Amino acid sequence: MMAGSAAEEKTFRRFLELFVREMRLPLQEGDPVPMRPLSDLVTEDEVEGECLDLCLQHLYKYNCPCSLAAALARATADSLLQSDLSIQNLNKAVEDGADPLPQMESVKMARLVFNRLFEICCLWQKELPFRRRPQPYYETSIHAIKNMRRKMEDKHVIIPDFNTLFNIQDQEEQAYFAVFDGHGGVDAAIYAANHLHVNLFHQESFSQDPSDALCCAFKLTDERFVKKASREHLRCGTTGVVTFLRGRTLHVAWLGDSQVILVRRGQVVELMKPHKPDREDEKQRIEALGGCVIWFGTWRVNGSLSVSRAIGDSEHKPYICGDADHGIFPLDGSEDYLILACDGFWDTVSPDEAVRVVSDHLQENAGDTTMVAHKLVASARDAGSSDNITVIVVFLRDPRSPPPTSTEDEEEGGAEEPVEEEQVAEVEEEEQEEEEEEDEAMRVERDGGEGGSAADVGGKSRGGWPLQQCSAPADLAYEDRTDSFTDRTSLSLLGPSLESHISPSSYRGARPLTRRPRLPFQQPGAAGFTDPLWPQMAALLGHASRQSRRRGHVGHRSGRRWPSRSKELLGLIPSGHTQSYAPWRPGVAVPHLPYDAAI
Repeated sequence: MMAGSAAEEKTFRRFLELFVREMRLPLQEGDPVPMRPLSDLVTEDEVEGECLDLCLQHLYKYNCPCSLAAALARATADSLLQSDLSIQNLNKAVEDGADPLPQMESVKMARLVFNRLFEICCLWQKELPFRRRPQPYYETSIHAIKNMRRKMEDKHVIIPDFNTLFNIQDQEEQAYFAVFDGHGGVDAAIYAANHLHVNLFHQESFSQDPSDALCCAFKLTDERFVKKASREHLRCGTTGVVTFLRGRTLHVAWLGDSQVILVRRGQVVELMKPHKPDREDEKQRIEALGGCVIWFGTWRVNGSLSVSRAIGDSEHKPYICGDADHGIFPLDGSEDYLILACDGFWDTVSPDEAVRVVSDHLQENAGDTTMVAHKLVASARDAGSSDNITVIVVFLRDPRSPPPTSTEDEEEGGAEEPVEEEQVAEVEEEEQEEEEEEDEAMRVERDGGEGGSAADVGGKSRGGWPLQQCSAPADLAYEDRTDSFTDRTSLSLLGPSLESHISPSSYRGARPLTRRPRLPFQQPGAAGFTDPLWPQMAALLGHASRQSRRRGHVGHRSGRRWPSRSKELLGLIPSGHTQSYAPWRPGVAVPHLPYDAAI
């Protein structure tokens, strides 16, 4: 099979040509490799996961298209697994009376992987067998920072085309997203990021019951890493949350306190409860095994770990177990997006606050999702988080279009009645009379009232109200920031163009949440508000808001437009500067708007 379209085939061939030209291969014995696994030794059951990770990371360094990278990685892994790996230099590890375990030196394995990848690229340059599936990928926003920690121990996985990566031909479209939060070292998080999805695919129940397969994959990954930790004297662990999308069904599995939420029609849908020692059922399980839950700054298992389930942590077994919980959630098309994040985010930002941040960003940027995860990470850091922070936002529908209306809503609402021209004219006449009366009253108050003129109150004009800048732009230049999707040790299929194949359009969706106040907020004194013109300003702005709503309603139904009187209204507002305070919203820097922008 050739590529899906002529343009796509041309893009793939062009990349293969440049890639083959740039790679200095084949590698000879003793030549350094572009990258290698973290461990010095690799077992046979780890070869597939390490091979896929090495191929994908190396291909993305050259901006390989996402679907082509998945296909090349799959072909390389299959070729390597079908060869006789026993001829490679294998060591026999015998420790503490354990059975001999064949292991391969990771550098030699990496050299073999890159040589096979080079051979396959040369063959595909002549005849391209890969055909990408036509369905668009989920639009995704990712951001991760080391924050104030000494090391980055978070890892994340983005596999938008699970079928291509594992050469699956008989299933609906599938996608895999995961966040792993390591503790005590990064080894466990790297191991889970490289191998859990491979273990998922090889489960017998994968084709019929993905949720059960996810739990089995967590358990198998935990067991294998505990053995690895015993061989290599590792004392680390990792929490993890995985979302697996198959068609219109969402499967979720998790260990520990990394979490995911679903947002449907602007409202939070709880998908899971994190595994923490303060949960009554978790506390009873731990105590039944002979452990204890102790308060030491927070509730901890045996006074040590603040999570009750994780991959690894072999010295804390069986109290810290590797049995994952799971959930199955059918999707009906009204879902907006998923937010996956580690505890460094959820400890300082509530789900409702996260939804507000996303909603504000989409409305302010016409539905553009590029910086959504950056805003969420900045919100957590501004709220006081010092831990590693990783956030993945997976949009389940086009954020630039309004949410779909259900059949029941359409039946209840019925068809809108047309607006007659007489009704429009009547509304215009009433508005004109009200505007003339209120304008005359405001002029009288401004010229002869107790408050004096605007210049008397505010003194010399100093422009608009002060703006409080949001910290996301500063976060982009944060010196110690570490993006795990650019880290070679995390599997990411982001690629250069992970976007839905949709034409850009303006965001017209109705905001589901309450708008934040547009008026400057003042601390009231003993006698109320300190500004003498505050009642007049509030009345004027309230009138402008009412007229805007009435015009918007009638204009939407009749297609009529009214000329703006913003400049005339602005002339009635004092231009002086008054100290203002933002309504407190935890975790978010709320910008103050000048009067002209608010109106």
